[in-house]
Amino acid sequence: MPPTAEHKASPSGRTESWFARLNITGLLARQGILVAFVIFMIGFTVANERFLDPDNVMGVIRSSAILGVMALGVTFVVISGNLDLSVGSMMSFSTIVVLDLHDKIGPALAIPAMFAMTLCLGALIGFLVGYLRLNSLIVTLGMLSAIHGLTLTYSGGKNMDIADKEGTWFGVFGQGDAMGIPIPILLFVLLAALLGAVLSKTPFGRKVYAVGGNGVAATFAGIRRARLVFCCYLISSFCVATAGLIQASRSLGSQNTVGQGLELEVLAAVILGGASLMGGAGTIFKTVIGVLILGFIQNGLLLVGLQFYVQYVVTWIIIILAVWLDIAAKRGKLWSPIA
Repeated sequence: MPPTAEHKASPSGRTESWFARLNITGLLARQGILVAFVIFMIGFTVANERFLDPDNVMGVIRSSAILGVMALGVTFVVISGNLDLSVGSMMSFSTIVVLDLHDKIGPALAIPAMFAMTLCLGALIGFLVGYLRLNSLIVTLGMLSAIHGLTLTYSGGKNMDIADKEGTWFGVFGQGDAMGIPIPILLFVLLAALLGAVLSKTPFGRKVYAVGGNGVAATFAGIRRARLVFCCYLISSFCVATAGLIQASRSLGSQNTVGQGLELEVLAAVILGGASLMGGAGTIFKTVIGVLILGFIQNGLLLVGLQFYVQYVVTWIIIILAVWLDIAAKRGKLWSPIA
């Protein structure tokens, strides 16, 4: 009797059911994060009815804006086949600098000065990784520590506050809104649209994918890899400066460790969005989705009564899970037994 629609002959002569042909492990490898997120959403909604309340949803999106802006820049770095673990310390630096300069030279000059100083840090990292070909993990880990020390030296180990909080327009970037849309969300959306277009619609974006996919082949194709990597780190530092501006404007004051630990959250969001740590894969749109997934998971954990420091453990688990699924998606299966 020939195989029916319910049973298809396999190469070995055996028949396999429609269930087997679904390739559940392959599906989980490709969409495991999305499946896990849906399960989390259902669980949090059952545990706390406030989870999907419109005010809570808007609060999550607004609080995710800073992380999201940073993740946009890191997406370029990761797609190019590199890492940037310095963004947390760099955000602390930019926040402290703009708050300090606000009272010394005024916000109109403090903002561009802060951007220039932060871009210099990004340029230094880009030079070391792009032109000197140093390992990006080692360079950015070292810069994480160096920039943290620079921030403490600059601030004298003290926190920064704006003296006249009532008489400044500086707070508009973190507290204001336009047509009912909070400015932090608006900046996040506009920057995502701009960088998304750069990555997907321009020759520069195509070169980023090429370098991340196969740097040697890209070089032979005439792509100037060093300059491209340098530019990716400049984009990342620009996004960090924007995040620092939003953070400083939101509270008009800051601790000098405000960005501590954010580098792992940013990396988790980028990987959640589908960017591969091996380079050559990822999009800005998916990074935005990854940021929102991470934001809602962290918010849900707080609503069910878990302490905020549990988020560090969850972030680590998410990174491990996302990297595992990224590798599994390339293999087409969730695990590969060691021979």
